[in-house]
Amino acid sequence: MPVGMPEFVDNPEHRCPVVLVLDTSGSMDGAPIEALNQGIQAFKDDVEKDEIARLRVEVAVVTFGGTVQLVQDFVTIDQFIPPVLMANGGTPMGEAIQLALDKLEDRKLTYKSNGIQYFRPWVFLITDGSPTDAWQQAAARVHQAEIDKRVSFYAVGVAGADLGTLAQIAPPSRAPMSLQGLNFRALFQWLSASMQSLSIGKIGGQMVALPPITGWAQTST
Repeated sequence: MPVGMPEFVDNPEHRCPVVLVLDTSGSMDGAPIEALNQGIQAFKDDVEKDEIARLRVEVAVVTFGGTVQLVQDFVTIDQFIPPVLMANGGTPMGEAIQLALDKLEDRKLTYKSNGIQYFRPWVFLITDGSPTDAWQQAAARVHQAEIDKRVSFYAVGVAGADLGTLAQIAPPSRAPMSLQGLNFRALFQWLSASMQSLSIGKIGGQMVALPPITGWAQTST
């Protein structure tokens, strides 16, 4: 089946999509948002060094701080310019998760219509607070998507995060992780290593072994 959109004509590689769902509420102001921005830049730099991953890993960025925004639609890492995030407002986490899942479904349709194969998408949520909107429907949708193997959902709580609620949002098979301090750089280095491993796997093949989580987080119980 011939591909049509220029981005897929120029780069017909399989895609490995990930949506970063990032808390930019007022409580993230100061050192946390600075560390988060540095971590995103490290993520881009690390993945881009891998010749295969830089063409296969696609990233989108959804933020939630007062309002929910798609600050970056899907692009491959070599085209990704990390946004400079600012902290402000409340924590509409449920709406942000819904938007991330919607964008993934749209992107998968685009892949299919252009004859592009793709690996199971990731949603990677980072928050230091508690949702200020309704989140139950988003959680139910996450759980069903995991059951259907349509997405892999990861949640990371920064100091101050409502880990009890995060545990209800995250799939039962993957408990939320608690970030040690503001070690966002190590977190994103782990994410980049994971994306590189996934990007060289086989479509529909066995699950790829991910790098161990060491030095930046612990699993919540």
